[in-house]
Amino acid sequence: FFSCSTLSLTIVFLAMDLIDDKLTSYLQDHKYLLAIHAAVCLAKKTLNRYYELTDTSEVYCIAMVLHPGHKLSYF
Repeated sequence: FFSCSTLSLTIVFLAMDLIDDKLTSYLQDHKYLLAIHAAVCLAKKTLNRYYELTDTSEVYCIAMVLHPGHKLSYF
């Protein structure tokens, strides 16, 4: 995601989705210690708090609609 020379909001949101997916998979895997599980849970909670803020952002909506690959598929 971040190997390109310029970033766009769309790339940031897609990275957030990928991080959320990974955190979810770690939470479902019970091979990790309880402390790791608790840390991942807090990380997911923090990420979700920021992710929820995008729902009220007009810039987020505009960026996703203007992106040729996503358009209205995120809504």
